[in-house]
Amino acid sequence: MTHEGILFIGDPHISSRPPGFRSDDYPRTILDKLSWCMEYARKNKLKTALLGDLFHYPRDNANWLVTELIELLSPQVPLAIYGNHDVRENVLSQDDSLSILAASGAIEMLTGDEPWNGTIAGRQVVIGGTSWGRKLPSGHDSTADHVFWMTHHDLIVPGYEEIGRVKPKALPGINAVINGHIHRHLETIEKGETSWITPGNIARVSRGDATRQHQPAVLQIQFQKESWQAERVTVPHGSFEDVFYEQVIEEEAVMAGSTFIHGLAEMKARRTESGAGLKEFLAANLGSFDQDVQGEINKLAERYVAHDE
Repeated sequence: MTHEGILFIGDPHISSRPPGFRSDDYPRTILDKLSWCMEYARKNKLKTALLGDLFHYPRDNANWLVTELIELLSPQVPLAIYGNHDVRENVLSQDDSLSILAASGAIEMLTGDEPWNGTIAGRQVVIGGTSWGRKLPSGHDSTADHVFWMTHHDLIVPGYEEIGRVKPKALPGINAVINGHIHRHLETIEKGETSWITPGNIARVSRGDATRQHQPAVLQIQFQKESWQAERVTVPHGSFEDVFYEQVIEEEAVMAGSTFIHGLAEMKARRTESGAGLKEFLAANLGSFDQDVQGEINKLAERYVAHDE
């Protein structure tokens, strides 16, 4: 296929069991979104690229899910990098589900040393990638007309300053860095000739105000004359209320103002498959215990959730 543009797809977080407080048929919902993205790319002749965290859990994903992903992605073979959710260790291993997709030829994994080179809309284009935990390049030496770089990092950008650790800077020879990992759309930062773009993801995983306001979307790159432009394209999605359980607030918890009581109420009402209620409860209340005790409680909780799943 002759490509006329690029479609960057952020963090699908696909899983055969619902994460967090999702109340819908989560795996089917995200597969349908990903299918919509691939069909949109096909109709508009766009080269597809995955920004990391294709999977929510790195391993033990259902065989039917991995098989359907291979069938869905294989016709177009998206470029891909891995995110923190794609790997159990610090790097991608053969035991991680993403490696199955790579070995099947359904995706093309990128490394900083081996970017993709090709022709898009009559222009020579390079698409590189730096996976989670890997060091970003200082620039890129190329004769290509345009160079785009995929990342999966905690960027220090407006709206994410307290969590961010990587400061955007000019990267000579790179026109744009398109970053996954951050689930909501944030302001584009211009540093020299390099644009740092945070489009957000297509899957809403956690329940919170930021997620409530987020519109799942992909990033489309189009070329005009000698320039390019980026546009977010909204992916069809349900309302926040339709895909998340309503937060449980019992009258007793409101009167007492107690996170402990509220946490117990949430766990009683919402027995989620991912143990989200338990994890949220522990996060809010473990701080009152010694570090050793916290560690032992977390180990027991992890065993319980793993057994339950």
